[in-house]
Formats: sequence, structure tokens, C-alpha cells
Amino acid sequence: MLLWAGFLSILLGIAALAIDRRAAHFIYDRVSGSAHKKLDAITHYAKAGHWLAVAILALIVGAALRHFGMLTIEVSMLVNYSLAFIASLTLGSAILHVIKLVLGRRRPRDDMEMGLYGFMPLAFNPDYNSFPSGHALTICCVAVIFTCVWPHLWPAWFAIAAVLAVTRALLTAHFVSDVLIGAGIGLIAAREVLLLGFPGFSPGWF
Repeated sequence: MLLWAGFLSILLGIAALAIDRRAAHFIYDRVSGSAHKKLDAITHYAKAGHWLAVAILALIVGAALRHFGMLTIEVSMLVNYSLAFIASLTLGSAILHVIKLVLGRRRPRDDMEMGLYGFMPLAFNPDYNSFPSGHALTICCVAVIFTCVWPHLWPAWFAIAAVLAVTRALLTAHFVSDVLIGAGIGLIAAREVLLLGFPGFSPGWF
């Protein structure tokens, strides 16, 4: 199911390329300063560095507890899910950054502030890094891992991931297509890592 959801998100992102610029201008003209501040306050919950630090800390704690023979089953889950997240983020980010460097898309703000819009293929300029969204990828990986740990709450995890991913477009930090394709890559990367590298640690419907 996640595989198809990921591919659907990517296909919707490709379709959204046709309306990206108009959508970005529409959003930019209608999101107020106060709303922008509120969105900016929550969007960083999807930042890769924060979640990577949490995963590494959890891995260290889990390894220490395992060393002392404490809470064997729970510790095993903590270690495996931390490793799964790190592997998912690494795989997804590797794909994402190759796309960023090869296709090289300007951010919406460049269009709003300087009238500069579009892709710069093969420029290999790290400043052209709008496409796809790393925040959307990261928070979708988080949602997948959390769903493995607390499967009965999966609607909440994916709803939160969707809200945080959408903030990137509402802040005009990314185009809509950037968010959809980043989310799709995150879903597929996390699913494949779990099914291939951590069999038995994910729900059967993945």
C-alpha cells in the first residue's frame, strides 16, 4: 500500500508542475504575516537534522541498555527502528539530493522577490535546491517508522506528516510539486528499507 501511495504522490507531484507557479503566487498573496509566523514555528518539526539527532540518541541509549542486558525486547525494537529510520533517511536523501543537483530548481522565493523561476538542469549548483522537498521526505519517513511502533495510530502519524509537509508550500519555501514528490520518495524509501532490511518490523499492509 505504501509503495502505491508513494508512486501516487510522485505522479501527483509531476502533474502539479503545470500549476506550481500559479499556486505559489496564490499562496504568497494570501498567507498573512501572522499566519506565516505560525507556520514557520511548526515547519521545523519536519527538519531532518532534528530527527536524525533523536534517532542517533535513541540508538546510543538502546545500545547501552542492551549492553547491560536491560529490557531486551523493547531495547531491540528501539535499536532496530532507530537504525531503520537512519537507513530510510539516508537512502531517501541520497536520491533526493541527486535529483536536486541534476535538475536544479529555483525556490519560489526567487520568483517572488526577483522574478527568477524554473529548473536549471545540470547546473550542479547547491543553491538551486527546491526540488524535491527534504522536509516532506523526512517527516514521511518519521510517519512510517511511528506507524510501525504504534500501528493503531497510523492515521494520526500520516495526518501530522501531511500537515507539516504542506507548511513548506504554504511558506513558499517549496512548490507544491516539490512537497508531493519529496513525500513520495520518503514513503517508498522507508517502506523498502523496512521490508528488505528489517523484515517483520512493519505491518503487513505496508
